Amino acid sequence: MHQELRGLSSMATRPLLAELGEHLRRAHGTPVRFDSAGGVEIARRVREGAEADLLVLAAGAVTALEREGRLRPGTVRPLWTSQVVAAVPDGGPAPALATVDDLRTALTSARGIAYSTGPSGTALIELLHRLGLAGTLADRLVQAPPGVPAGDFLSSGRADLAFQQHSELKDLPGVTVVGPLPGDTAITSTFAGGVLTTATDPERALAALGHLASGGASRLAVAHGMTPVGPGPRD
Repeated sequence: MHQELRGLSSMATRPLLAELGEHLRRAHGTPVRFDSAGGVEIARRVREGAEADLLVLAAGAVTALEREGRLRPGTVRPLWTSQVVAAVPDGGPAPALATVDDLRTALTSARGIAYSTGPSGTALIELLHRLGLAGTLADRLVQAPPGVPAGDFLSSGRADLAFQQHSELKDLPGVTVVGPLPGDTAITSTFAGGVLTTATDPERALAALGHLASGGASRLAVAHGMTPVGPGPRD
């Protein structure tokens, strides 16, 4: 058994990467343990020189860190995409989301709208501006702190509508996922991985990154609400 590799990731991929770390240990003899926090927090740690082997974050954040020289050149690869979905508290009325007009009605009818600090939250705010609803809904928006799922605000009663990646909301207690946003309002987040410049064994870290996109890993990704980006090598 090889020495354990260390990874850093955002909360959106934490459950998936926990399973994948065990999958890599069993299938390839390469144990990988990921430390997960809010994406903004993880990016800050990387910029401050955190010692780890692998990084998995939203693609935009990974690209920025690569440009800053925090990732080894040529190691970055897209891994999975995740649809942003709407969710409501368990037992609450589920709004229709078949059309953009349905989405408008759901937004304007909500008393509180929870969203994240990550890319899905940024995209939602941009969408509200595009729909001309940013001003109308400003006092109903509740932003979850870094690392806290927006769905937590549904179960606590602080919001009756939440938006975040499917992977973060699908198994959250007290939360019912309604579905993705309709038509051209759909929001998709892409997650990418790369080998950090602080990696102690970059070649083994790169091999582990390749396994994250393998056939067995892809099946786990789908089970966690993710869609693999392109075909990966077989296990």
